[in-house]
Amino acid sequence: MRHRPRKRFGQNFLVDDTVIAAIVDAINPQRGDRMVEIGPGLGALTRPLFDRLDHLHVVEIDRDLVRDLRANFPRPRVTVHEHDALSFDFATLGSELRVAGNLPYNISTALLFHLAHSAASIRDIHVMLQREVVERMVARPSSSDYGRLSVMIQYRFQLETLMTIPATAFRPAPKVESAVVRMVPFRELPHVARDEAWLGRIVTAAFSQRRKTLRNALSRYIGADDFRQLGVDANLRPQDLAVAEFVRLADFAANADA
Repeated sequence: MRHRPRKRFGQNFLVDDTVIAAIVDAINPQRGDRMVEIGPGLGALTRPLFDRLDHLHVVEIDRDLVRDLRANFPRPRVTVHEHDALSFDFATLGSELRVAGNLPYNISTALLFHLAHSAASIRDIHVMLQREVVERMVARPSSSDYGRLSVMIQYRFQLETLMTIPATAFRPAPKVESAVVRMVPFRELPHVARDEAWLGRIVTAAFSQRRKTLRNALSRYIGADDFRQLGVDANLRPQDLAVAEFVRLADFAANADA
């Protein structure tokens, strides 16, 4: 396939065969797996996935790439969905879905949150992202990388960084390193928020002012006495709280709003 990468779609195509093989081995696709690839591009991952699967779904927004994918991969073994992954309903593909892909870096965070909405239908996710995004995803409390993304993704997924990918593995080469992360949804959430919308609201409010103490960042929702009642130190900063503590604060705010 001959294709000029388009900046508006964040296209950086994986071209290193060694890296491609390592990623596919990490995914370890089995014949009967229900799998979807996001942003197949020139088919670098599509071809080896196709070779190991009975059927593969791919989601691609670029109409020229859609045309080439449909020409190069036979129906019905490959179903090409011409769609924006940010609005694609992954749950419609069925349960125990396996998700893979080289995610466009310009929409990666939004796409991760979108996938989280379909977590109940997903078995696992293997995606390549900007390395610093993966570092934020897996960051632990009290580290500089720990933030809103860390809390909201760790609330729903078990995470494992699998490998770091150099910029030279892509065409055109991005200005940053990449990393592959494995995301496995919790079958039973360790900490269940009463209202996940409230969890998102509290986490967003806290980290929008991460240099402030919790007392100041969340004063709109939680008073000083309430922090004491909840057993949370109001003088801590947002990055010092674990997921369980954010759930506790969110449940309090949700109850107060009921």
